[in-house]
Amino acid sequence: MSPWRDVGGPRSPVAHGAVLSTAAVDALLTTAETFVRDELIPLEPAVLTRPFREVRVQLAPLRARAKALGLWAPFLPERHGGRGLALVHFAEVSAILGRSPVGHYVCNCQAPDVGNMELLLSHGTEAQQAQWLAPLAAGGMRSCFAMTEPDRAGSNPTWLDTRAVRVGDEYALHGHKWFTTGADGAAFAIVMAVTDPDALPHRRASQLIVPMDAPGVELVRNISVMGEPGSDHASHAELRFHDVRVPVANRLGDDGAGFALAQERLGPGRIHHCMRWIGICDRAFELMCRRAVSRELGPGDLLASRQAVQHAIADSRAEIHAARLMVRDAAARVAAEGSHGAREEISLIKFFVAGVLQRVLDRAIQVHGALGLTDDLPLAYWWRHERGARIYDGADEVHKTVVARAVLRGYERAGG
Repeated sequence: MSPWRDVGGPRSPVAHGAVLSTAAVDALLTTAETFVRDELIPLEPAVLTRPFREVRVQLAPLRARAKALGLWAPFLPERHGGRGLALVHFAEVSAILGRSPVGHYVCNCQAPDVGNMELLLSHGTEAQQAQWLAPLAAGGMRSCFAMTEPDRAGSNPTWLDTRAVRVGDEYALHGHKWFTTGADGAAFAIVMAVTDPDALPHRRASQLIVPMDAPGVELVRNISVMGEPGSDHASHAELRFHDVRVPVANRLGDDGAGFALAQERLGPGRIHHCMRWIGICDRAFELMCRRAVSRELGPGDLLASRQAVQHAIADSRAEIHAARLMVRDAAARVAAEGSHGAREEISLIKFFVAGVLQRVLDRAIQVHGALGLTDDLPLAYWWRHERGARIYDGADEVHKTVVARAVLRGYERAGG
């Protein structure tokens, strides 16, 4: 547990979602902290050194334990087995779960499933919810989200090459996707595909629910990222769709609504990611500080006495605290005004927190020396898996441009 998690004032007020008392929220956070510390962190030697597919068997009883503790899919309404937490409260839970590499998975709120569940909850038909959301919410299946393409710039999500051509009551789907997280072992994918190439750029694409065992779906490979291809949930796949027939009934929302749904999904999704990254930073900071006060450079000469280490700790402390406050503010804005109303705040936290994550992990690795490079600690694991934070869901440079343009428009309207 970070000794200064609650520094900085009260949590943001609830705008939408369940109304929980402060005492109820604090009790839930305490339960989550105890669960992560006592039951998840001790599993790290296995999690860090074995394929996720093997570890998954070991995690099954802990998923049942998470349900019993009320930590299961806390963002979902109670009728779907969750706690109905408002975004601002789920963000706090997410930061605690982020302290363990398997915290979100064990509590069934891991990406990309969390975003897919939210999409199905808000835009799925009754039939889609019964077939896909119910088992996903119960933990009986996993899903993936296929949007990024190797041959088209991810910074321009309106420029997709994957096509879904209407043929009667079906779509014929052709395309090539990659970095589809968790496709290995997923039951279905939500695929972004162009259904009307002649429409306006933001109305060309739709989202289709595609069973992964449908004829023509090819999982080409799990992409090796920094030397690790991963497996099961902890992987990023390359996919090809060869004339895959998808019922029109599997379309999410209206024809051409794919981009709007993606933006709606990414708003809360970036809050989830950023608070998870803050949880990682909390844990890395804690490990760094413990190393500093216990590692001797000579008899009685502690690493903590070195000014360079002190500065690394002070800089990390300030940046994590600033990041936490920024994300809390953005979460409150999303809850009050939706993703579109909070688009500037969402872009701010996306690049700022991703940068803090990289810097804090780098400092923690440096303070640990050679130990920081090993899988005896989770630091190297997080470096491999989370360096992409500055690229996924929009590269830093794209989000900085969004923020700068919004700022400059204000000055232009004011006449300079």
